[in-house]
Amino acid sequence: MRIADVRAFPISFPYPEDGQVALGIGRTVKRDAVLVKVVTDDGIVGWGEAHAGRSPGAIARIVETTLKALVLGMDAADVAGVGARIYRMQLASHGMGAGAAIAMSGLDMALWDIRGKAVGWPLYRLLGGAARAIPAYAGGISLGFQPPAELVEEAQAMVARGYNALKLRIGDTVQRDAERVAAVRHGLGRDVAILTDANTAYSLADARAVMPVLDEHRVSWLEEPFPAHDHRSYAEAKRYGTVPLAAGENHYTRYDFARLVEDRSITILQPDLSKCGGITEGLRIAALASAWRLPINPHTSVTGLNMAASVHFLAAIENGGYFEADASKLNPFRDRLCSAAFTLEVDGTVRPLEGPGLGVEIDEDFVAAHPVIDGPGYV
Repeated sequence: MRIADVRAFPISFPYPEDGQVALGIGRTVKRDAVLVKVVTDDGIVGWGEAHAGRSPGAIARIVETTLKALVLGMDAADVAGVGARIYRMQLASHGMGAGAAIAMSGLDMALWDIRGKAVGWPLYRLLGGAARAIPAYAGGISLGFQPPAELVEEAQAMVARGYNALKLRIGDTVQRDAERVAAVRHGLGRDVAILTDANTAYSLADARAVMPVLDEHRVSWLEEPFPAHDHRSYAEAKRYGTVPLAAGENHYTRYDFARLVEDRSITILQPDLSKCGGITEGLRIAALASAWRLPINPHTSVTGLNMAASVHFLAAIENGGYFEADASKLNPFRDRLCSAAFTLEVDGTVRPLEGPGLGVEIDEDFVAAHPVIDGPGYV
């Protein structure tokens, strides 16, 4: 079962003006993704998602111009060997760093899809897991910067659907952030978990001012108040309150996560299987974190491929936390690109799919109809 072909498809869809969401990193005008398709010499097809990295064309080119040449002819089941070759030839020296890790993530996910299809097993079983219920929170590009009353209404609708936890976007101004958090806590009561994500928009002064508010309203975590590389600010902000700091979606490979663990500032780890190096690397990160009794709450990318993979992954690790369910009002990469990646149960949980591999089917006509749109996704 040798790797016979590797292709990458950068795809996009635009948001209508009335569907755009304001976050700490800007207003969404489009969503991008990169699909990776791997075909074996005996005809098995695997699909994976590489995060767009705000430059989907560049990520796709890394897959097709570099990674493809490195892995053609290799055993498709040898995910460790493929990863080791890419690490040695791209990541360890003179490579593209984060770009190569993101590209490798999509390739690795496609290889795990192939492994599952080759033996007829769903991914969670192949990883040694069970079809257990995974708690989900309402996330994705939703619950943005809105007037408090509108935000509460949207949050209440999510709770009515079954969610027992949801994530608010902060990183606006401290005053408006505090008003929104207070309004949602008042509107939902004490039993719904509130998570917050500042999308790297805070200064240390902002974090110092907002932490008492988050403590007061029993917020479960503060995600990415600062850029991923700003280790000093995370260490300083940890002293400002009791709310745990979360990060990881913009950290790559187990080596980045080793520093996070050793720094002891960030205690909620959020690797993205479409960014961190793939499922293989995600398992290593989870094992590293388990030795320190730290939970893994994966960040979810944009397509159903990543969503399905994340649920399988959580069902197979001992320190899994929440699944970030994409609660976006508009996401054809969740709803039309592929078959359903997850179903929310009435108790706010999800379970892994039972089909072989990732368990999702890709509509290649949809892929062809959504070519990449150049330009930034956030303005």
